[in-house]
Amino acid sequence: MQSNTAFILDNGGYSAKAGLSTDEEPRIIPNCIMKAKSERRRPFVGDQVNDCRDASGLFYILPFQKGYLINWDVQKNVWDYLFSKECCNVNFNDVPLVVTEPYFNFPSIQEAMTEIFFEEYECQSLLRINAGDLCCYQYIQDNVGALCCLLVDCGYSFTHIVPYIKGKKLKQGIRRIDVGGKVLTNHLKEIISYRQLHVMDETYVMNQAKEDACFVSQNFYQDMEVAKKRGAENTIARDYVLPDYTTIRRGYVRDPNANSEGDIGEQQLLRLNNERFAVPELLFNPSDVGISQMGIPEAIANSISVCPPETHPHLYNNILLVGGCTQFRGFRERVESEVRTLAPDEFDVRVTLPSNPVTYAWHGGCSLTKDKEFKSMFITREEYEEEGHTACSEKFDI
Repeated sequence: MQSNTAFILDNGGYSAKAGLSTDEEPRIIPNCIMKAKSERRRPFVGDQVNDCRDASGLFYILPFQKGYLINWDVQKNVWDYLFSKECCNVNFNDVPLVVTEPYFNFPSIQEAMTEIFFEEYECQSLLRINAGDLCCYQYIQDNVGALCCLLVDCGYSFTHIVPYIKGKKLKQGIRRIDVGGKVLTNHLKEIISYRQLHVMDETYVMNQAKEDACFVSQNFYQDMEVAKKRGAENTIARDYVLPDYTTIRRGYVRDPNANSEGDIGEQQLLRLNNERFAVPELLFNPSDVGISQMGIPEAIANSISVCPPETHPHLYNNILLVGGCTQFRGFRERVESEVRTLAPDEFDVRVTLPSNPVTYAWHGGCSLTKDKEFKSMFITREEYEEEGHTACSEKFDI
């Protein structure tokens, strides 16, 4: 192994992104165990769900609740699979481990995590770090000369807005919105179940429908008017062809006005109309589902307002979007236009969406391994055995 090689594990609430820092891309697996009605005896760990013959009515067992790791048995099962020969095949005697954790993680969770990696997996050295720190590091590498970065991490459990000044996060500027991918999928399930078809048990399928069909509206009221129209005048309505797990493994979006193939009568359809943009709208207006918090643009302006005044133009000019929810079509443009209306006229507003916002933190970890400070950031096994958790709390500024 090369001296600066490390194993990077971006341990998210929805998916785990893992691989050696020398790999081109990480292995991405769902961070959960799933059970299927069709195969009751076998639990599917991570991406083993691809072997499932019929993924309707999948039951999820998640290690994360409300963004924090609480179910250790499930997480341990996922990690066992992830580090095994059939997945990433990693030996922690050879490589140090970089693992991500959420902002303001509880000390009890941090201690348990450190203990598992040193004692169960026999790591020789460990670095616990926020995924946002890795994103910021990568952004500074990509934008040489940038002094600040305002991170918008729109993940599975929450959305975080975090100002970084000269590579350090400003804790009083961190804002959290309790809306992420999970809330959006659940909201879509409720709307469809109320209007058309009971899909409350179909989290897996409806999550795919959300990813395939939803987009962020640039003008909500205008799109609502279009969605009210009938026939060809309604350019928003789409049919979502549901999977039957014999001929169709994953559902797909179809234009209802297009001439369809003759066998459409055999397929089960959902008609998606204003749901396509009303669901992602929760990121901008959480009050639509009774969450009395700011939307993303207001939270960005509010976060910047508590930072030192001299950093404001730099923060508005370096807004970085990461996380799965940022992949909705139109998301970047909507954030940019709304922040522009809230920002002072003399400041430039620039919003960056990386080519893959899901793996951006993992790539940041790979870049970090090339830093000359990298080796000094770890806790070694010897330090842990000598000083225990106090060594970690001093070293890792989480």
